[in-house]
Amino acid sequence: MNSTYKAFWLEAGDLVVIDQTQLPFSLVTKTLKTSTDATLAIKDMTVRGAGVIGNVAAFGVYLAARESKGDLDKIKELSAVIRRARPTAVNLMWAVDRLLSVLEKAATKKLDLVEVALKEAIAIADEDVVGTRNIGKYGCEIIEAIAKTKPNGEPINILTHCNAGWLAIIDRGSALAPIYEAHERGINIHIWVDETRPRNQGANLTAWELGQSQIPHTLIADNTGGLLMQYGKVDLCIVGTDRTTRSGDVANKIGTYLKALAAFDNQIPFYVALPSSTFDMQILDGVKEIAIETRSADEVLYLQGLQDNGEIGKVRVAPLETTALNYGFDVTPARLVTGLITERGICDANETAISAMFLDLIP
Repeated sequence: MNSTYKAFWLEAGDLVVIDQTQLPFSLVTKTLKTSTDATLAIKDMTVRGAGVIGNVAAFGVYLAARESKGDLDKIKELSAVIRRARPTAVNLMWAVDRLLSVLEKAATKKLDLVEVALKEAIAIADEDVVGTRNIGKYGCEIIEAIAKTKPNGEPINILTHCNAGWLAIIDRGSALAPIYEAHERGINIHIWVDETRPRNQGANLTAWELGQSQIPHTLIADNTGGLLMQYGKVDLCIVGTDRTTRSGDVANKIGTYLKALAAFDNQIPFYVALPSSTFDMQILDGVKEIAIETRSADEVLYLQGLQDNGEIGKVRVAPLETTALNYGFDVTPARLVTGLITERGICDANETAISAMFLDLIP
């Protein structure tokens, strides 16, 4: 780890993470000292976003190795708990499995498993940094092509959903990586930010990130995107993903599917940005095979925010007797996806194209 990662960093061997549940009004950190700390941070969404979940899981295995003093059986036991922290984002399982595979090989060579685990967790994070930069460059090519069609230097209006920036995948994210790259190149862009109910990751996190970088953006209610597309006010949609199948189906934050349908109906390009670690090559039918997380009904029944008295609080928005259902993700079929923006290039969302570009990932 050659530099401080924005969403997390190491201090004296512990992992320090930004508590994303406190943003955008407070920048608070938590120090993770044990594998249990890592599991809870993932489960309660102190950290979130496919890539960062995978990173924290990897460092969680390192913390498990440290607390078990290199006992491989104990590491496996603790890592199994980390692996079950959340069901949809495949980076979590991928990272734990990668660490355990490396540790099993290291154990046969009598190596220090704590040192090996730390080195491998850092390697994953460093790879993500390179990958996210490449995603930004490939995705920016799409933005530049659209810029050439805009008269008089008018801004390119890009719609995104949820948060897929550096808080989600270090160090530039997936969906926001091309946006950061375009901004650095001086391309005139404007971002429509979906609020992303019920946890409001767009309002709380994406808007905060873009504001930190002084990128023009406007927050909209989740159901506004279709109208903006009908009015010709959206040039491009870019979203992230928590799991993408070998056939190109995409699991992402709930509401993504509806945006894809609206984009398809209005002939607007709909791209999904992801690192290769987010592919699940063992799954072909996303709707039937991807486990969709169901979260607390309170996330729908209540809203949290900054109150007039300056304090953070929550209010109930539904009648006391009303119940709620809270799916965390939905699946967008590959037929609605214009293309996948990856660290290896832009790929069509179908099994043939994915298998050709990522042949080494197929089990």
